[in-house]
Amino acid sequence: MPHITFQLIRCGLCCWLLAATAWGQNTRQTTTYHRIKRGLNKVPAIDTHDHLRPFDELPGLQQTPGGRGMTLASLWRNSYYTWYNPLTVRSPEMDFDTWWQQAKPDFRNARATSFYQYQLPAFRDLYGVNFNEISDRAARDLDQRIFNNYKDPKWLYQVITERANIELMFVDPYWARYRFTRGYPFEVMVLNVTPLLRGFHESEFPNAMDNPYEFARKHGLPLDSLDNYLQVLDRLFLEARDRGAVCLKSTVAYQRTLNFDQVTREQASAVFGRRGAQLTPAEIKTFEDYIMWQLCERSARYELPFQIHTGQARIQGSNPMLLMNMIEGHPKTKFILFHGGYPWIGETAVIVQKHYWHVWVDSVWLPMLSYSTAKRAFHEWLDAMPSNRIMWGADCTHAEGIYGATEFTRRCLAEVLAEKVDRGDLAEKHARRIGRQILRDNALELFPQLKLRLWKHKQQRLTPADNKQPVPTVPTQKDGTP
Repeated sequence: MPHITFQLIRCGLCCWLLAATAWGQNTRQTTTYHRIKRGLNKVPAIDTHDHLRPFDELPGLQQTPGGRGMTLASLWRNSYYTWYNPLTVRSPEMDFDTWWQQAKPDFRNARATSFYQYQLPAFRDLYGVNFNEISDRAARDLDQRIFNNYKDPKWLYQVITERANIELMFVDPYWARYRFTRGYPFEVMVLNVTPLLRGFHESEFPNAMDNPYEFARKHGLPLDSLDNYLQVLDRLFLEARDRGAVCLKSTVAYQRTLNFDQVTREQASAVFGRRGAQLTPAEIKTFEDYIMWQLCERSARYELPFQIHTGQARIQGSNPMLLMNMIEGHPKTKFILFHGGYPWIGETAVIVQKHYWHVWVDSVWLPMLSYSTAKRAFHEWLDAMPSNRIMWGADCTHAEGIYGATEFTRRCLAEVLAEKVDRGDLAEKHARRIGRQILRDNALELFPQLKLRLWKHKQQRLTPADNKQPVPTVPTQKDGTP
């Protein structure tokens, strides 16, 4: 009996050690990880969500004593870092050294956060700088190199299409939703429909670029009834699709609950034409709910899949489970649940399980919100749903952020796939295929029109002029700067 007991204990200890090895080791030090990561780096990615403005309109451009341009301060301030961490503002008259001496202590409590960490690969790979150990002199040099790089739009092309290896990028133009012009040849247009929910009165649209009433006037369409408004939506959707938009996008989770009730036309019509100040919150919600269901119906009719921000907005109303009645009410609409529903990643998984034929999950932004949660999400999602239901996006505003977010996603995905392979749960050839699906093939499957715009397989480089001919490669130093 003692011998049997010893054997059982030894067997249990071996199992524990194997489990500890599989889960506790640094996955990034394994040969499996490096093989898979190298493979993922070679995949020309389809980035399903960013906010890259035209070059001259980049939000990070600021006035400095040396002129207008991008700076180290503006890269950080126009990243997600400042959502939860302080950073000293660099005023137009402030020289770099003055700003840096005030700003460098701001990073001390943020070193472990994903909102800080995701920018580091860009500084490391594009500039050869370890920002965690940066000296004052190196910081000044980095600032000047950033400033010089952004004198030429070729920097964006080099970083995004070559270094980050992104072939096509969806851009949500929230600054000019109905302009329908591409700022870059690799850009894929998105119709942001968020303001349309409040179309009950023109006073709700102080920005002419968001104003469906202005759109109606431009096209000679009447807009004095709910029926007219729905006809304007039809015209807007047709124009968006004809101009190249491939999907819809809603960020209404930042403004209200994601619980959209089914509302009758008569109820919504009673609200139309009245100013917001004359309406109760319940009446406003009634109109918004009705229009959201109408947008879902048109999403299916015009074959424009619907990207919906879920999680990490108004926390009390952004759980993706709140969308269930609307998802069930529109079985022909293709829904894409953004950000994995963070922090409700498990709830998002079960929604896709239940409605696998018309719901996808997008990990966009999730690795930057919480890298650890993103790893757990990829593990759970691949356990719970077919691998062709998952996509990704960078969700940034400048080249360095896009590079860092892309590298973060590839790293996170490679870790998860390597862990599944090393545990014996997945053959490596299948892991490589899954990685390619998430980074590229799933988007091409959901948006087949993108196949006509692929260019990397032709060995063609895109240029700021968007011409059809290859151009000479931008000379680079070892650190990646022009």
